[in-house]
Amino acid sequence: MRPAAGAADATGNSGFWVVGAVLVLLMLSSSVPSALYVLYQQEWGLSSGMITVVFALYAVTVLAGLLLFGSLSDTLGRRPVLAAGLVLAIVSMGLFASAQGLGLLLAARAVQGLAVGLATGAMGAALLELSPGSRPALGAQVNSAGPTVGIGLGGLGAGLLVQYAPAPTVLTYLLLVAAFAGCLVGVARMAESAPGRAAGGGPGAGAAGGSRFKITPHRIHIPAAARGRFAVLILTIVAVWSVGGFYLSLGPHLALSLIQSTNYLVGGATVALLAGAATAAQLLLGRTEALRTAVLGLLGLLGGLALVLLALGLGSAPVFLVATAVLGAGWGAAFLGSFRALSALAEPAHRGELTAAVYVFAYLAMSVPAVLAGLLTNIHGLHRTSVGFMASVAAVCVLALLATLRLAARNRTERSTG
Repeated sequence: MRPAAGAADATGNSGFWVVGAVLVLLMLSSSVPSALYVLYQQEWGLSSGMITVVFALYAVTVLAGLLLFGSLSDTLGRRPVLAAGLVLAIVSMGLFASAQGLGLLLAARAVQGLAVGLATGAMGAALLELSPGSRPALGAQVNSAGPTVGIGLGGLGAGLLVQYAPAPTVLTYLLLVAAFAGCLVGVARMAESAPGRAAGGGPGAGAAGGSRFKITPHRIHIPAAARGRFAVLILTIVAVWSVGGFYLSLGPHLALSLIQSTNYLVGGATVALLAGAATAAQLLLGRTEALRTAVLGLLGLLGGLALVLLALGLGSAPVFLVATAVLGAGWGAAFLGSFRALSALAEPAHRGELTAAVYVFAYLAMSVPAVLAGLLTNIHGLHRTSVGFMASVAAVCVLALLATLRLAARNRTERSTG
């Protein structure tokens, strides 16, 4: 359900872009520490395994936020949940800026993860509900492109600040505090879009309009009739975010070792290259059918993974950069296609629940393999671990590709006979 026509025209479109900005900014802030990890390692003597633990703590607390509050915006409304997420994000930036060792770094990452987990379901649902009437697919596009845009900007921006700005471990986060404060003002002024709460629904209004208000923050729901399709599509999400988790935690270290550089911008630029290629692919394929986009993305992921393996075998920095761009394009297309297909599986009143379920799998895929890779790096070294990781993700991509092709064929058969 969307706001009334007048409200949608006057405030809905502006609200859409406010939510899009919140999504990009939250993802941007989540990738900023990736460019700073090398600096933290040098200043505090942290191992690669500990770096992935810091990274994984973020993903674990995102999951906690999703599991505890994933559907909260379906009952409480999108605006208050987004506002609470932004307040937590500001707190986390303050903790990052104050960190002088591992303790506060872990605390900052945990609060940041909780902020993202709290806001994720509300952001995903609001973008679908506030999409401009002339471009109804834009919500799914921003949902999938927003993370890649944010991750790319965060990696590149933080890399620039680390290399060239004074006190980068403080200045970077103070700039983000100001940006989050601006978004908080925008959220306070935007229209509510949750079904049953857009037109004057007070705290006692439920999804049906007059039911007693009850918060069930733990609810993560996949419609029974859609669970088979969900299981197929979620394989692609797992492959996509396994790659994302690796690049956000260990990618900068791998790039610095292959390129043989001590310039901190190299690490951030590697993350930006991956995310920039992903965004370009999403813009290019924005009007392509969802499952076809997912298939193209999986083929791109397989090609990129093969090139990464080649780069590691040759020790070639140019091949690694090409591989990262190809991998990023596949990443963006696969995420766009699978997210669009998944977002069509839920009724409007349950969008927050389904979106939260998708991101539960995404953050598990982002965190668990990255931690394992970090621990194995301490034993087998970065290059050998990277080879094993890329080969394992390629196997998941093959399974996802076969399952998605079968689902697409079944959908074509159902359309032709129905």
